[in-house]
Order: sequence, then C-alpha cells, then structure tokens
Amino acid sequence: MTETTAIAAVDAYRSPRPFAALRMTGRQHAHLRQHLFPGDGRESIALALCGRLAAPPAAPESDGEDGEILTIYKIELVPHERCLERTPERVRWPTDALPALLDLAQKSGLSLLKIHSHPGGLRRFSSVDDRADHELFAAVGAWLDNDRPHTSAVMLPEGRIFARAVSPDGATAPVPKVAVVGEEIRSWRWTEVVESNAQSKGTGPFKDRHSVSEFARRTAQALGAGTTTLLSRMTVAVVGCSGTGSPTIEMLARLGVGVLVLVDPDRVEEKNLNRIYNATMADAVAGEYKVDVLAGAVKAMGLGTIVKPMAKDLFSANVVRHVARCDAVFGCMDSIDGRDLLNRVACFYSVPYFDVGVRLVADGLGSVDQICGTVHYLQPDGSSLLSRSAYTAEDVRAAATRREDPAQYEALRSEKYISGVQEDRPAVISVNTLYASLAVIELLARLHGFRDDGNGDFASFSMSLTQARLLIDSDGMPCPALSLLAGRGDLRPLLNMPELTEPGTAP
Repeated sequence: MTETTAIAAVDAYRSPRPFAALRMTGRQHAHLRQHLFPGDGRESIALALCGRLAAPPAAPESDGEDGEILTIYKIELVPHERCLERTPERVRWPTDALPALLDLAQKSGLSLLKIHSHPGGLRRFSSVDDRADHELFAAVGAWLDNDRPHTSAVMLPEGRIFARAVSPDGATAPVPKVAVVGEEIRSWRWTEVVESNAQSKGTGPFKDRHSVSEFARRTAQALGAGTTTLLSRMTVAVVGCSGTGSPTIEMLARLGVGVLVLVDPDRVEEKNLNRIYNATMADAVAGEYKVDVLAGAVKAMGLGTIVKPMAKDLFSANVVRHVARCDAVFGCMDSIDGRDLLNRVACFYSVPYFDVGVRLVADGLGSVDQICGTVHYLQPDGSSLLSRSAYTAEDVRAAATRREDPAQYEALRSEKYISGVQEDRPAVISVNTLYASLAVIELLARLHGFRDDGNGDFASFSMSLTQARLLIDSDGMPCPALSLLAGRGDLRPLLNMPELTEPGTAP
C-alpha cells in the first residue's frame, strides 16, 4: 500500500472540545525516550504527526474526556547537534523540518505534536514552554490557515508524559490522558502527573469518577489497588458475546472495569443457552439480543460498571468508531474477517487487542481428536494475526465472501463449533471459560506485570488440552502489511476499507 492510497484527506475538525487522549505504541515511546534523554542532562525535542479519531457528537455535561483522540503516526527527531541551544531548562531548535511536516499534515488530516524533555523532572509546563508553544502554534495556524489546536507534550526522566492542546491564539487545555500500548499497557492522567495532590485525589478539573469500591477490595488485595484503579478507569470492548465472549464479560465486570462496550448482532437461541452466561430459556423464546441479555446481567450485579450494548455487526463505521475509542478490545469471534478487521482497528487507532480463539477437531469416529485454543496479544505496530499465520489472506477473502453471501455461509456454518462434525449444542462452556480466563489474565499482566521474565515472550499463549501442552511465543517481526499504518487514525474510507464508507462521504 502506497502512502498516497493509504492517506485520504480528513478535512473537518469536528469538535472544539479538548483532546481526550494521546496514544502511542511502546516502540514509539521507547524511540522518543532514547532521543529525549541522551544522558547529558539537557533538554531535547522531537516532533510527530498524529492521526485522529474524530470526537463523537457533543453530549450534555461533557467531562472533557469524550473529545478527539490523537495517535502518534510519524516521528521526526530534531538532532541534538542541530539545536541552537540546549540547557537543563530550555531548548531552541531549527524549524526547517516543519514545512514538509505541515504540508503532510494538511494533505492528510494529521495533527502536529511537539514533545520535549524535562531532565530535572519539572511536572508542569514552564514559562519558557508557554512562550515557545505560543510562538510555534501561532505560526502553525498561519501556515495551515485554520484554527485547529495541536499538541505540546513533556516527557519526564522516568518516561511519564503529560500533554496539552494549544490553539493558534495561545489558548491551552489539558489532555486528560496519555497512553502507551506496548508489552505493557501504561497510562498517565494529567491530574496525577501535573496537578496538586488534592486534585489528583479527585477534586481537580477532570474528577476521577471511579474509586475502589467495597466489592473490589478482594481484587485490590490480590492484584494491587493500582490494578483495580486502572480497571475502573478503563473502557473495554468485547466483540462477540457468545462462547468466549460471555465469560470474558462476566470476569471483566466483576474485576471492576469502568465501561464495557458489547458488540454482537445475534439473538439468543435455545441451542446456545449452554454456552452463554446468564442467558435463559425466556430470553431464547423472546429472541433477545445477546448484548442486551449480558448488559442486563452486568447491570444487575450493581457493581458500578457502565454497559453500552451494540446489537450490530462489527462491519459498520459507527461500531468501528465506538470500539476504537476503547482502552482495550477483546476479540471473541470465530469469523476470520471479523478478527482481521479488529486487528486493523487496533493498529490504526493504537488500541491493545486480545484475540481469543478455541478450536475443537473431531476424529471422524464420534469423538474429539483435538481441543486447543490460543490467546493473542497484539500491539499496534507489532506482528499481526496475519503475519503470525493465524489465518491467510485467502482465508480473509473467503470469509468476506461468506459474509456477503449468507446462503453459502449458512451451508458452511454447520461445522462452526467442532471441525469435522455437525454439532449445534457442543459441551464447550468449560473450554471457552478456560481460554477466556487466560485472555483476561493477559490484560492484568499487561497492566501490572506479575511474570518473572516479563511480558516479552507472551505475545501468544497456546494450550492443548488433549496433549496437556503449553506453548508461548514472542511478538516477532512487525507485520509488513499493517505496522506502517500504526496510529494512522481516521481515513476516508475508514480503515481504508470501501465497505466502511460512511454516509455522506465519498471513498
């Protein structure tokens, strides 16, 4: 895919609200940190172009965290030796790289990020920073001939980052959260890094709506209050709410995840009651949507998790945008094209993706020859399900054909659960729950690592119950088809896929 075909212009800045978050990959963060802290105790600087995830329509009583999300796409380091001045308190740098970056930003709907270091650990923007940002972004606004805000950020010696939006007129607004998606999932809130202790406890401009409630104390004691607090602040999507999806939803809700976005277009049927948690015969008779049944079960827990059910297919621009806003996504689908689409969403919008797959193979003699499953953790600019050979490009094309030809799909779906045998009511709830649990544990490991050897070797986690065999694998080489588009953000059409063309827009 060429740069020209990959980047169609996105020409409208859809909301004057502050940015909701700045996201980057673990590799991008490490690249910036190595440059910004060369070991000489003086400030350094880098520039980046960021993709955008457009803000949803304005909501009443907005808390500032529903604005546009920025994702780092292209980094331009400013060489140390070319800087005009570098001291522990300030950096002056040549701007000759700006015209090319701004031309690309204007052409491609990207946003400019300036990030510099505070070697002394100053946890706020200095007066020097204020003046420099005002001059820079006034010039950027004049060059681009618009009043869109861009972003200024500071990295501290330990790697934490805080950021603010800066308009051409000099107005600023904090970016509530900066997130890094790598072997670990890290995030830093403005109130925790910049504001006073009183504000960081929930009295600042972005008040923390979630605290460790009584029900979560057992989890806090087992995995740490920090893990529980992180979960309470997260919005997590679960795509596919049946076999592995329903136990995943159950666990995430009881762990205290703040918001769950549930995506599945199907209704409850009698034949799948034995593998959907909390579904009843009454639900099957009434033809209730799976997402509505599971949302009702989570609400009935009374544990504070907000649930947003979407009884829609993933192949919808609106659904893709909802999933892309989430802090993590669990793919609990058996469709190859759906899994491939989620991998693209995670790449374009820098979202950590946990893919859960279970496979049962019949021996042709009335028994099962193999019971196995794999949990994949996928970083935006790392390897993909395709490059890991979880499926082939031909598999994706065949799955798309089945999706577009329902009659042919119905003819093939008789072997949906157990390969090699027609089985509508497989006894798989215990198997599904096992692999769903491994996926949820993988999220916990990425938030607050508990492994002796770290997370680097656990990009995929496979288990055969038939051979009692456990296999793990590292991330491997970045996917040649996707990794270069990490953080690209909104395109037209969305994800560069014509079937996701949004109403009122041209491909």
